[in-house]
Amino acid sequence: MSALTELDDAVIRCRACPRLVAWREQVAATKRAAYADDEYWAKPVPGFGPEDAALAVVGLAPSAHGGNRTGRMFTGDPSGDFLFRVLHEVGLASQPTSTHRGDGVTLRGTRLVSPVRCAPPENKPTPAERDTCRHWLADELRLLAPTLKAVVVLGAFGWQALLPVLADAGLPVPSPRPAFAHGTVLELGDLQLHGCYHVSPRNVQTGRVTHAMVCEVFAAAASAAGLF
Repeated sequence: MSALTELDDAVIRCRACPRLVAWREQVAATKRAAYADDEYWAKPVPGFGPEDAALAVVGLAPSAHGGNRTGRMFTGDPSGDFLFRVLHEVGLASQPTSTHRGDGVTLRGTRLVSPVRCAPPENKPTPAERDTCRHWLADELRLLAPTLKAVVVLGAFGWQALLPVLADAGLPVPSPRPAFAHGTVLELGDLQLHGCYHVSPRNVQTGRVTHAMVCEVFAAAASAAGLF
């Protein structure tokens, strides 16, 4: 068993945040009508992707009827559908859809992670929940460090959660910390950060973010990671 596999197993067993534990289990019990026959995962969601990834994608948290249902990051909800179409078009995913664990999809040199591993009510973790969950992100990035060259950060929450982790790991994060913006590229020694608007339904429906915009960010990050 690898260190990353052991980390994933530990993540799945976490019950550190009472509000998140109660919410993820309540959602699994009540379900959404469209998924009435599904057995919900209802546990923290581990990262997804190879252990020697050169590119990491940092989101926010699993969604109640997405990752909390399927047990895979960015899978089973509109955000995940959008992201996997991008990943496939750019050449980082083996197929344009990710529907459930065991569907055969693989990622090329890319691992999906999040600062908060449980689905939060209204997709809004509290600062305390973010900070309680931070060590999982720190441990995962430490294990990926030998191969990691670039990170795409989806949204301001992920950006604000990630920079302290990188600073604590000894990377040269500027002070004051740079603000999040779409298209931002931040050089931190050998690691390159790319800011990207989150692919949430609201951002997509309002046109704040488009498929082409996200493809452009991912293509640049994949090139920086040496995947092309």
